[in-house]
Amino acid sequence: MRKILFFIISLVVALHAAAKVSVEARIDSMAIFIGQQVNVTVSVVADAGANITFPRFEPRQMITPGVEVLAMNDIPSEEMDGNMTCSRRVYRLTSFDEQLYYLPPFAVKVNGKEYKSKSLALKVVGIEIDSTNVDFYFGPKGVQDNPFQWSEWEPIFWLSFVLLLLIAAGYYFYLCLRDKKPIKISIKVVKKLLPHQKAMKSIEEIKAGKMVTSENQKEYYTRLTETLRKYIQERYGFNAMEMTSSEIIERLMALQDAKALDELRTLFQTADLVKFAKYSTLINENDMNLVNAIEFINSTKIENVPTEDVVKPQLSEGEKQTVKMRRGLKIVLTFITVSGLAIFVYVVYNIVLLLS
Repeated sequence: MRKILFFIISLVVALHAAAKVSVEARIDSMAIFIGQQVNVTVSVVADAGANITFPRFEPRQMITPGVEVLAMNDIPSEEMDGNMTCSRRVYRLTSFDEQLYYLPPFAVKVNGKEYKSKSLALKVVGIEIDSTNVDFYFGPKGVQDNPFQWSEWEPIFWLSFVLLLLIAAGYYFYLCLRDKKPIKISIKVVKKLLPHQKAMKSIEEIKAGKMVTSENQKEYYTRLTETLRKYIQERYGFNAMEMTSSEIIERLMALQDAKALDELRTLFQTADLVKFAKYSTLINENDMNLVNAIEFINSTKIENVPTEDVVKPQLSEGEKQTVKMRRGLKIVLTFITVSGLAIFVYVVYNIVLLLS
């Protein structure tokens, strides 16, 4: 009794498992012309996660005598209700013989057990040819040689490609150069006055201001001695503006005759008395000191010295970068232009040789 019960239970389980697996084969068309292709789709519905093995054919392998398998393509599985999945594989077939073919069932293994689809039929239809109008058809052609070899044209092709790249790069750098406006540098020539000319101009201003007869003697002598200090500093090259009157005289005595500096020494002494000791001078004394200052300037002045300075403007960091960038762009453009012209001449010359 137990054996009978076990057999019944096993039979029910097997039938239930078999009912959950289905294999179906579907063909796109039942009839094709010779040489045409047709697809056969094999679908397998089984439990999710089941191990499914479709029949495999090598390219050009016969599925049945006269019908070839060209390719196989798997379609992604689709999930179905009841924890089931549908897996598909497409077989592309063709035939070159006119006849009705019987396609045997496709055997699929699911978890090691084999299931088969239904068999299919495929009719291959020939193409009718009108043999009475043979002139309408062209006969076979002989093997013809290529008019050229790729090895001959390959360098020209790649050089032409490089030439196009150079043209594109050249246009890009041209736009960059056009956008970078040139920096205009203007060199100015500035006329400068010689030391004695500056001093005489300042003395003329003192005269025009009538400072000789002014009651403000301190301002007069301050202006006069400042004029002489600036002249001495520019004429002899030492910092007379920061030196005392006695230091200036001592420095000049080492350079000139001591007698020639007596009048200048008197002028500086009088100026120091007026500025620091509130000493009052007479008008003729002021005039004499002014004349002595003029005579000192005239006796020590240097003529025939260039009176023009060339002033070059200072560029900012941004302007310097712009100048460098424009110079670099011009060099690159020159290189691209020369290289492009050389490649163009080479390509044209070789094309003419190949076509002649």
